[in-house]
Amino acid sequence: MGLSPIAKTIAELASGKAISRELVETCLAAAVDISGQGARTFTRIDSDSALRTADLVDKRRRAGGALGLLLGLPISIKDLFDVAGEPTPAGSIVLADAPPATRDAAAVARLRDAGAVLVGRTNMTEFAFSGLGLNPHYGTPRNPYDRINGRIPGGSSSGAAISVTDGMAAAAIGTDTGGSVRIPAALCGLTGFKPTARRIPMQGVLPLSRSLDSVGPIAPTVACCARIDAVLSGDPYAPLIPSDVTQLRLGVLQGYVLDDLDVDVARRFEVAVSVLSNAGANLREVRFAALDEIPGCYANGGIPAFEAYAWHRQLIAAHSELYDPRVLVRILRGKEISEGQYVELIRARRRIISDAERAFTESDVWLLPTVPRIAPLISGLVSDDAAYMQANAMMLRNSSIFNFLDGCALSIPCHLPGEAPVGLMLAAPSGRDHQLLRIGAAIEAVLVKAGCAIVRSPLA
Repeated sequence: MGLSPIAKTIAELASGKAISRELVETCLAAAVDISGQGARTFTRIDSDSALRTADLVDKRRRAGGALGLLLGLPISIKDLFDVAGEPTPAGSIVLADAPPATRDAAAVARLRDAGAVLVGRTNMTEFAFSGLGLNPHYGTPRNPYDRINGRIPGGSSSGAAISVTDGMAAAAIGTDTGGSVRIPAALCGLTGFKPTARRIPMQGVLPLSRSLDSVGPIAPTVACCARIDAVLSGDPYAPLIPSDVTQLRLGVLQGYVLDDLDVDVARRFEVAVSVLSNAGANLREVRFAALDEIPGCYANGGIPAFEAYAWHRQLIAAHSELYDPRVLVRILRGKEISEGQYVELIRARRRIISDAERAFTESDVWLLPTVPRIAPLISGLVSDDAAYMQANAMMLRNSSIFNFLDGCALSIPCHLPGEAPVGLMLAAPSGRDHQLLRIGAAIEAVLVKAGCAIVRSPLA
């Protein structure tokens, strides 16, 4: 199945050219192929359940019954969503023997109602607390780029991205607290969408930071993400109509987001901006004064560490030795943050969000590189704590801004086939999700037409 846009597959399902069972069988075959990445991509593969669901959807289609928006499409879900009858380990061994969930997470229930077939639970950074995607318990799936040498997939939704790149699912559902959907999407050549957090319910999702957590899709194209977002959010769905690029006001965010870029990232970002300008978009540099305050708000762990420690405190007291040490260190930073300091962080966040909304008034979206670096080698991070922490900080640096700002953001590929994957991030204030997706579709089309991005089928 590869990277076929969802609408193409949906059209084939609707016409009878394809059936859900065959799609699911293809995904499952890729997932269990011993020569592939499946063993490191999934923490659980639900073969029997997936095939039964596919058969039911196919039977309903033949009978002319009502079908949901996803029509039997194979979807993977990150290992921190509750699925009735299964434990929710969240990439850990601490919770491997936890009691099974009694009901589906709200997002999972909405996927089922839309006709999705859940093929399995995808691997992730333990408890979602890293942007690299390394997992010492279940292994780390290798990035499809330079797989021989072994580069990180990005995290924390590592298995989610690889399940899509390797044809184990048509799309994946992940979570994004500091970039955990957009980072693996960018590093693996996919599209990742972080919606405004409150649009999609978090019921049944194991939290990292309740103030910053959001649920979003990883898929081949912007239109794929828009279709899945409609299912997850419960918003009415209509085929995505791209904005008129000549009417767009694009702000190129300045400041530290452009510092220390890899040569590959800097070149691809510069080309993307130039192509958009030549296509008639109105581009201007944006300097957001309060941007420089955000890193300080994450110092010593910030809001994520405080909220993560509050959730993990008792579990750590009983089973700290079972944690990934690098994740444990980050959670324990929250122990040193007082209630008063946390309240001040929340106040500072509200103020900076207000400043950002004012800064956005002259732009429809802001543009910046999703990640400053291409995917680093796994081998250089596994045995070197300092390299791990430095790489993690760089992976999260740009994407985490828009979790802090309570905005919505989209990463789309802007590299050529054979090159190291690079993501272009588009960001907008809270609540402008539909506008962002329309603009994203327009920018995606311009980049593809100009030949400066991976070519996908126009049917999406």
